Amino acid sequence: MAELTGHCTCSALQYQLLHTPLFTHCCHCTWCQRETGTAFVLNALIETRYLDVLTGVPQPVDTPSASGKGQVVHRCPICQVALWSTYSGMGPRFSFVRVGTLDAPELCPPDIHIFTSTKLPWLILDDACPVREGYYRRSEFWPAESLARREAELALR
Repeated sequence: MAELTGHCTCSALQYQLLHTPLFTHCCHCTWCQRETGTAFVLNALIETRYLDVLTGVPQPVDTPSASGKGQVVHRCPICQVALWSTYSGMGPRFSFVRVGTLDAPELCPPDIHIFTSTKLPWLILDDACPVREGYYRRSEFWPAESLARREAELALR
């Protein structure tokens, strides 16, 4: 794996991923559209223990979500850029890293497009990556290694 490092806009908060992401979501839900101010969010899912903050201290911000359970968005306390989130459904053991904050975002293309029922109509998706109107079953799309890593992480409780 190429070293995946990233940072916020002002570079006060820098991080690196110590393992390859489990899976990368391109989410087109209206909540993600509003939260990011754009057409979708691209999140690389990784075990939080493999997310190493090199400089700075992220500011956790409780944020509502469509599920009603909320999420915690970790932002740079200076420039306020969102760097990653943790969701109540997956818990704090897993982080959803904003691919756009990586130094080499081209290394994390989407593995799946989700919630495309609310995708903006002018965005054309091709067949290079699975497309789902809502969410999906991990067992149908995640590689076996990612599923095993997820189970191992959950077993650490």
